[in-house]
Amino acid sequence: MDRQRPTPGPDPATAPSGHTRGFNSTSTTEKAVRYLLLLLVLLLTVGPFLWELSTSLKAPTEDVFTRTPRFLPDHPTLGNYAEAARAVPVWRYAANSLVVAAITVGGNVVGATLAGFALARLRFCGARLLLGLFLATLVLPGEVTIVSQYVTVRSLGLADTLLGVALPGAIGMLNVLLMRTAFRAVPRELDDAAIVDGASVRQRLIHIGLPNVRGMLSVIVIFAFIGAWDDFLWPLIVLTDPDRYTLTVGIQYLNGTFSANPRVIAAGTMIAFLPIVVVFAALQRFFFRGVEEGAIKG
Repeated sequence: MDRQRPTPGPDPATAPSGHTRGFNSTSTTEKAVRYLLLLLVLLLTVGPFLWELSTSLKAPTEDVFTRTPRFLPDHPTLGNYAEAARAVPVWRYAANSLVVAAITVGGNVVGATLAGFALARLRFCGARLLLGLFLATLVLPGEVTIVSQYVTVRSLGLADTLLGVALPGAIGMLNVLLMRTAFRAVPRELDDAAIVDGASVRQRLIHIGLPNVRGMLSVIVIFAFIGAWDDFLWPLIVLTDPDRYTLTVGIQYLNGTFSANPRVIAAGTMIAFLPIVVVFAALQRFFFRGVEEGAIKG
């Protein structure tokens, strides 16, 4: 009599187990929770911007303050932007802000790079003390030193000038420490090999240091630009001539003493916000590369 061969069962290595099914279910739940949290953060951060944009595009006949808010305008219009440009010299204020931002960004890129490289790669007397002083300045809020800054700027004859507005922020201590961290991530062996080949400090900075910290440089450019562009208190103190006002200071005149048009104010706010979006969009590729500083490419 022929024996009936047993039917092979499922391979235990490939068969799904209750533990695996439970793990997949848990993994799916975790992903769903993460996406919900990310969506919530997105709504909290992007929501006000989209609402301001919607307000700036609403026609004068549409009511902004309604019991049931309407996100999409019924009749979108760019007239509010033209009205904002007629109410105050927006483009002159924007040009002044660009000058201040350019000076601030240039000063931070050059100053923070040189100072960060010196603290990270050079050995000199008092380096630790200097680093401690840099760290100590981060503890003090900017309002503590604003009086001494104004006295210094006025004594230099730079009051009511755009250079006087940009000078205090030309080198940020945080940017110096960021550049120091980026330069310290570059392997010392590269410096040692360059020194053996007779490379000078300048050559080591240009050919070894800078190519490996481009991501951090873009981070500093973004931070310096946003800080200079959004600054309100310091330009308000230094500047007295309305023709030299920056955009953040000049745009406050869109809000009248006895009446205000929220659509025009929203349009002015969007004009002030647009350059930040452009700068970040242009540098975002290098910005996210900044977290990978220290990876040396062969």
